[in-house]
Amino acid sequence: MWLKAWHMIFMVTWFAGLFYLPRLFVYHAMTEDEAGNKRFKIMERKLYYFTLPWMILTLFFGFWMLYDYAWTAFSSMWWLHIKLGLIALLVIYQLYCGKLMQDFAADRNTRSHKWYRWFNEGPVLVLFAVVLLASLKPF
Repeated sequence: MWLKAWHMIFMVTWFAGLFYLPRLFVYHAMTEDEAGNKRFKIMERKLYYFTLPWMILTLFFGFWMLYDYAWTAFSSMWWLHIKLGLIALLVIYQLYCGKLMQDFAADRNTRSHKWYRWFNEGPVLVLFAVVLLASLKPF
């Protein structure tokens, strides 16, 4: 149960960053003054690098649990296959946020605040799916 507890703690902290970083992008895309632009660059960089270790620890404890408890039954737990696929999408999302952060840092952003508002919703949908799959284990 300790592995599960640590996994959940790090998952919650990772998701906090996944929810907030794209929200910063929304506000940054709307910023027109240089002081605000600099401030958002600092906030985005600090949040991204603060969030990255939580992602790594979430994955570490998740795979540790998979190895310890579920590896032999893995082939028959299709809900877990789907969950791991969604987690892979979240990792790609996190890394893509890093690319967007670098674009903002170099003043190369080409997207509108409306695009970032939609982009911000992705982790919410994945969170719902992952929690439902892990809790209900439907197949």
